[in-house]
Amino acid sequence: MDIFSLEFFTALITIIFIDLLLAGDNAIVIGLAARNLPAQHQKKAIWLGTGGAVLIRVVATLLVVYLLKIPFLLAVGGVVLLWIAYKLLVQEDHHEDIQASHSLWGAIRTIVVADAAMGLDNVIAVAGAAHGSMLLVVLGLLISIPVVVWGSTLFVKLLGKYPWIVYLGSAVLAYTAAKMVTHEPKFEHLFGDNPVLSWTFIAIMIALVVAGGLWTNAVKTRRRQTEQQAAAPLTGQKRS
Repeated sequence: MDIFSLEFFTALITIIFIDLLLAGDNAIVIGLAARNLPAQHQKKAIWLGTGGAVLIRVVATLLVVYLLKIPFLLAVGGVVLLWIAYKLLVQEDHHEDIQASHSLWGAIRTIVVADAAMGLDNVIAVAGAAHGSMLLVVLGLLISIPVVVWGSTLFVKLLGKYPWIVYLGSAVLAYTAAKMVTHEPKFEHLFGDNPVLSWTFIAIMIALVVAGGLWTNAVKTRRRQTEQQAAAPLTGQKRS
């Protein structure tokens, strides 16, 4: 892939956007792990912890890029990423198990280990968006370091204020996932010579993921409202 081509630039922007989109949990983990440290150590813990986490993620992503060359694994990775795109819309965050540390190295260790455990979605998404380019993986993740450290907390606030950003991000992930399936070499006879079928498949996958997220969230909202209405009379009886 030519580094001066529109395809390379678009893929790089996609990788940076994916990193930022999936960095919300990482921002929360960083904040929780470093919250008990003295102010002068918090920035050091954030930078060293994030640096170690990104290094592990680069190695893991390069490994996944290599593995995706194995027959059918690109398609399998695409299916997994479709599920991740759906889960992004309906997930409920739980971070009670992230323990704050009172030591600098303890906080760094917590950040690195938690990021490695939570980073599978990011690794698969970036590997798929890179289309086999090691340079794209490294460039995208390196550019993302300051973006994640400085911008992820702000991005989390934006997500709370503008929930539609999550649906946009999920659609980007679904697009990347569907392209992984259509670019599977074993399916070249199906999609390679038929761009109409390829783009129709991509559009259907995006629509299914976004519609599935909207429907699931609507069901959750109705269930929550029903539970609150059922609990309201009981609360009134206890007060009386």
